[in-house]
Amino acid sequence: MGDPTARAAPSRRFPPGPQSAARARRFVRAALAEAVPGAAPDLLDTAELLTGELVTNAVLHARTEVVVSAALADGGRARVVVVDGRPDRALVPQGHPPYAGAGQGLVLVARLASRHGVESGSDTKAVWFELGPGEPSGPRAWEPPAPPAGARETVVLVDVPGALYAASQQHRHVVLRELGLAAAAGNGLVPAAELVTAHDAGNMISACVAAALRDGTAEGEIRSLALAVPPDAAGAVRTLARVLDAAEAAAREERLLALPALPRGRAFHRWLFGEITGQLSGAHPTAWTVVPREPGDGPAELAPWDPGHVRTSRVPTVAADEQNRIIAVNGPAADLLGWRADDLAGQRLTAIMPEHLRERHRTAFASLLLSGTPRILGRSVPLPALHRDGRLVPVRLFLQTQETADGRTVFVAQLSPRASALGPAPPHTGRRPAGREPDAAREPASVRDPASAGGPAPAREPDAARGAGAGPAAPAADRAGEQRGATVLPALEGLSLLARTGAEIGNAPDLDDGLRRVGRLLTERLAEWCAVDLFAEDAGVERACVVRRGSGEPCAQEFQGRLPPPTEAARGPLARALSGAGPLLLTGPPQADPTSPLDADYRDLFERMGAASAVVAPLRARREVIGALTVARGRRERPFTEADLRLVDDVCRALALGVDNARLYQETRNIAERLQRSLLPVLPEVAHLELAARYAASSTTAQVGGDWYDSFVLPSGDTALVIGDVTGHNLDAAIAMSQLRSMLRGIAVDRQEPPEAVLRRLDTANHTLYREATATCVYGLLKGPEEGPWKLVHSSAGHLPPLLVTDDGRTRFLEDGSGILLGLDPDMPRPRASDAVPANATVLLYTDGLIERRDESLDDAMGRLGRFVTELAREPLNVLCDELLIGLGADSDDDIALLAVRPVPPS
Repeated sequence: MGDPTARAAPSRRFPPGPQSAARARRFVRAALAEAVPGAAPDLLDTAELLTGELVTNAVLHARTEVVVSAALADGGRARVVVVDGRPDRALVPQGHPPYAGAGQGLVLVARLASRHGVESGSDTKAVWFELGPGEPSGPRAWEPPAPPAGARETVVLVDVPGALYAASQQHRHVVLRELGLAAAAGNGLVPAAELVTAHDAGNMISACVAAALRDGTAEGEIRSLALAVPPDAAGAVRTLARVLDAAEAAAREERLLALPALPRGRAFHRWLFGEITGQLSGAHPTAWTVVPREPGDGPAELAPWDPGHVRTSRVPTVAADEQNRIIAVNGPAADLLGWRADDLAGQRLTAIMPEHLRERHRTAFASLLLSGTPRILGRSVPLPALHRDGRLVPVRLFLQTQETADGRTVFVAQLSPRASALGPAPPHTGRRPAGREPDAAREPASVRDPASAGGPAPAREPDAARGAGAGPAAPAADRAGEQRGATVLPALEGLSLLARTGAEIGNAPDLDDGLRRVGRLLTERLAEWCAVDLFAEDAGVERACVVRRGSGEPCAQEFQGRLPPPTEAARGPLARALSGAGPLLLTGPPQADPTSPLDADYRDLFERMGAASAVVAPLRARREVIGALTVARGRRERPFTEADLRLVDDVCRALALGVDNARLYQETRNIAERLQRSLLPVLPEVAHLELAARYAASSTTAQVGGDWYDSFVLPSGDTALVIGDVTGHNLDAAIAMSQLRSMLRGIAVDRQEPPEAVLRRLDTANHTLYREATATCVYGLLKGPEEGPWKLVHSSAGHLPPLLVTDDGRTRFLEDGSGILLGLDPDMPRPRASDAVPANATVLLYTDGLIERRDESLDDAMGRLGRFVTELAREPLNVLCDELLIGLGADSDDDIALLAVRPVPPS
């Protein structure tokens, strides 16, 4: 093997062991120093480095005797050849980024060598490189690996997220390398034979994916890959899965330098290995995007993370790296927290956290990285954020991980303010009545609106006729760009498109996400790119979403955001659609009136995105125009025709209904929660008492319910404590809650009677005025002088019992004094209870949303609460309340109210 023109090359054999790499380096340095008199030290250093990488590669993957030769080739270049006995083991360049901990050997050779290559014979494989003094060392790629030789079975991976695959591949290589190093040091964590099989299986998967990528037609982001896999590979892949599981366990115990994989990476590996083994056994493919996930496994997002998506999102969003530093923040988040976005970038995440949560965050973040076990990933958690002026901002945190294009992990946090909109909900003034449009006398020839041009409407072909001759539609994931839109969509596929449009916008967690989902769907089925423009609450127009085929993600940084306002001078197609005209067929770039910024912006969109034909149509809801949809095709595709207009119009109806529903839902949520939050009281300041309270709306309902807390000082000096829950989770429940709260306050202050008497009077008033309202409530009086002793006199109307926890962690539920709910029988006598409250003990009042779960008994739930509070007995009350919301209240489908009181004697 080798260059036949090379001079006689001294060579040496090395065994397949880890010590061979160092010995080969020393041999090559000595051989080249002798063969190239006066060789520059840099050349010898580089040859030594690259030799070590190639020999290590051979030892790990070929596992045969290695023959190394070094000599002077023609042209004065130093030539090194590394020969192993496994020609069937092709090189698999990993292409990892520079910061990755493994997979850099072949990359180094490609970047530093003047020339390099690989030659395979019947019994051996030779990998060689040359170094020439003064020659430029530019990176030249290795030949891509061939798929495994011999018989092959096809395994189809559907909806493969490219960035997540890259991150998982990097992690797999790092872990397997560490296991190999541990085995070489005599500290094998897995059986040697299984480690060998795992290495081979990992390389086989990498080679198959690389070959599929090379031969496939995926644009930008991987959608589906057909792997040519050896038919007997299932056993080796199962071994790889077992080895990686053992390595993950060792990493969590800090027996490896590598950190364990995060949940999303583990979930992806389970899916990848399961698809290979399952399909080799005859199972059908399952797309990554439909695999059930645990909350911490992250979204099924296909596209890599991009900071532009954060900056243009209307949801307050902050992104941080693995060093706990903020790397991107958008305007809504900066406004919410009182910062400039640029001032937050680069700071630690703790800059936006209250002091009492910072140490907890550092501990939890370190625990996540070291153990791979999440507490709040993928969960909706109510907690306070820190405003720049020092006040607390109630938010609901939703934290996910996502991968960048080069495989790094980013933590993306959405901070939903509990009384703010996630997207603009335009009032009546932000819409235009359907049917109004500017003067169309100068309509350009490239815009055709058959229905409004004065002539007859185009004949609409029967659905069956439109689909005639089209044949069965190929799956969207398998079509090349030129084939999409090759004919008018058949009737069945058109109905499927309409159904999925409604489902995508209706099932999304927020409007922005729903528009992105619909954009991906339309660019798979109907168009090369699409844009959605919506009226904002001030009657301005915002480009809410632009999606191009292949990227699968909005072209956010370039096109989304505020548009020039519509004016009387605007007569272009977008202005007309926003006034109710259409659908309009565009057979060329739209004409732009030089006096209309909106027309010019729309034409610029077409020129930069590229479009030969398009349809723009209004989005109508409740007889008003709320925006417009543009779908466009490039020159390589069949242009839109009048036959497409009905389908686009139907899509607009489905999309507009979803947009309007999302905005109405958000508007209802915000109104209701603002009402409820306005009713939450300011806690009194009592010299010998510490008081803290929290309220968190449901993470799944309309963010409003009947939970409330209250505390006030009576004229007698006693401190009243109230917690209650009106039946229901809607605006009616919030209204009933406000009425009960006001009546209770008035009765308690006016009468100053024992708790059971106050509840009886409240029940009578409630039964008289609001016969259908039922509620639970605890009303208590904390009595005692400033120096103590103290006691809690209380009565309960069907509510969960208060919890008493002493400063040494002992807990007891105060179950005496329990009676029936309010609203059932106002004449029923109500009991009273009295319990001593030691100094520095905490009385916790809470609603059922904190503890009740559908799959758990009430006794178990209360026991869980008692154990949790025991660990927090001596924490400040603000810490205790926030920890309860984070630890027990995440993802609760009910409202949560907390009230904690602690008597503190004078020091």
